[in-house]
Amino acid sequence: MQKYAAGDYDVIVVGAGHAGCEAGLAAARMGAKTLVVTINLDMVAFMPCNPSVGGPAKGVVVREIDALGGAMGKNIDKTYIQMRMLNTGKGPAVQALRAQADKFQYQKEMKKTLENESNLTLLQGMVEELVVEDGMCKGVVTKTGAVYRSKTVVITTGTFLKGEIIIGDLKYSSGPNNQQPSIKLSDHLKELGFELVRFKTGTPPRINSHTIDYSKTEIQPGDETPRAFSYETTKYITDQLPCWLTYTNEKTHQIIDENLHRSPMFSGMVKGTGARYCPSIEDKIVRFSDKPRHQIFLEPEGRDTEEVYVQGLSTSLPEEVQHKILATVPGLEKAQMMRAGYAIEYDAIVPTQLWPTLETKQVKNLYTAGQINGTSGYEEAAGQGLMAGINAARNALEKEEVILSRSDAYIGVLLDDLVTKGTNEPYRLLTSRAEYRLLLRHDNADLRLTELGHQIGLINEERYAKFIEKKESIEAEINRLRSIIIKPNEKTQELIRQAGGSELKDGIRASDLLKRPEMSYAHIHELVPTEAALPQDVTEQVEIQIKYEGYIDKSLQQVEKLKKLEDKKIPEDIDYEAINGIATEARQKLSKVRPLSIAQASRISGVNPADISILLVYIEHGRIAKVAKE
Repeated sequence: MQKYAAGDYDVIVVGAGHAGCEAGLAAARMGAKTLVVTINLDMVAFMPCNPSVGGPAKGVVVREIDALGGAMGKNIDKTYIQMRMLNTGKGPAVQALRAQADKFQYQKEMKKTLENESNLTLLQGMVEELVVEDGMCKGVVTKTGAVYRSKTVVITTGTFLKGEIIIGDLKYSSGPNNQQPSIKLSDHLKELGFELVRFKTGTPPRINSHTIDYSKTEIQPGDETPRAFSYETTKYITDQLPCWLTYTNEKTHQIIDENLHRSPMFSGMVKGTGARYCPSIEDKIVRFSDKPRHQIFLEPEGRDTEEVYVQGLSTSLPEEVQHKILATVPGLEKAQMMRAGYAIEYDAIVPTQLWPTLETKQVKNLYTAGQINGTSGYEEAAGQGLMAGINAARNALEKEEVILSRSDAYIGVLLDDLVTKGTNEPYRLLTSRAEYRLLLRHDNADLRLTELGHQIGLINEERYAKFIEKKESIEAEINRLRSIIIKPNEKTQELIRQAGGSELKDGIRASDLLKRPEMSYAHIHELVPTEAALPQDVTEQVEIQIKYEGYIDKSLQQVEKLKKLEDKKIPEDIDYEAINGIATEARQKLSKVRPLSIAQASRISGVNPADISILLVYIEHGRIAKVAKE
């Protein structure tokens, strides 16, 4: 193969899945001349698994992406078939949006977004190796010999690296949805010294909607209240499509039990580690043998297709067994399977080989994002892609890179978990992973991140001005309610009685009355109305910030303590092997991860408080230089 010079760029993004799209758009919009190379242009932002965006923790990530200036939220708002707010009966810390996607329209909208970005070139091609000179990545080489040079490169290859699809005893080389896999790039990364692992994910069958008996299932409609992921969305889709709920039963479980020996999961054919929080139906039957049934959601894949995604029935059992399983489920007795479920194995990079910026430690100016870093989910991929694109662009433009902390965003939690702790299975973001989840809410992503998005050039002046106006309105209304005393007159007492509360004995600040569980902002506004009605997103913030003030303040105090440890930087050239007193395991882990701060070091598995104390002494007493010389 003869190589030839094909062009020069600031940033090259390899792959155009959910990570690649965000990386490419962010880099281009920040002023970096950007090339996005993907194996198949018809697969840009494709959803090979469930046709949905959002959910617990994940939905907050989509809002964070939007607050920083990303594209996922805007495009799902234009193309969803159903939108629901989850956990509405619980507190704001665990509420999140979930949208059922029209997967084809979403894909089309995102591709159009990339094509219309003036500073971005979208190209179909197979990247097989990187241009690495003096330990620095300086471009990519495609299968056809085209050499594209750049200042930085972002790899977002998803599950395509040495992808293999498995159905029963059938195993063949393929990317998701029978796409061409990426073989040589995986081998090239190994040659560069990267440690790779083998992971597995799976998908359920798709069935024809015309062959479903919906009368035997339970309808799952979308919310009537208009909702959106993007803070800029003003038009809402009203003609939503329902999903449907049904269940497996003892007959289903019996068929699976009888065919477990034919499952690649249990026969030994699957070598990769699967996702704990997205198990196959075979895995569910074995792990939860006491459960008589499991939920199955029937999710339309789009408005212009009859394909229905059978959520909850992920499987790699032989095709004929999948037919038998479907026939046992109420409503699916005569279901026509259009695509069989399958497992896919792929190579991923061990993420502790990355800095928190997502730049690799092995090769400078090379970044990785998405499922190649061992994560699962479109949202986790998009969040990583956005941050990798931001940092690759800032690096190329010779600006300081950006690191989100665990108290800034769920994206910060995700990145810190990956680069500090690593993962031995496909990583899924959960609310329980965030110690500051009361601060990292669905409703306040803009208040947390829009300022940063504006600073780095992804939030325009018009949007920023609206954000400042909203922020000032919230502060003004909170101050107003703190300054007003509500007297225990008849109107007040009657309203409190109707709300189910106890009457006032003395005057009370409006803000203190709002802290009562039974009282809402609407109640307070009825007693002390504003001159002009405030927008709903402003009053929502006022209510949350006042009601949860004590808990929020406590979380902020914890953040301040953490910040002191984050500010204690660890010199890059520290030699952990030379520090006496640190346990062997801790020394090995510290040498591998190379944490940037004491706070990050304290989160590494196997590093104990005693090890941190010794490390602090060395840094504070300036012993590092002496140790290094010795």
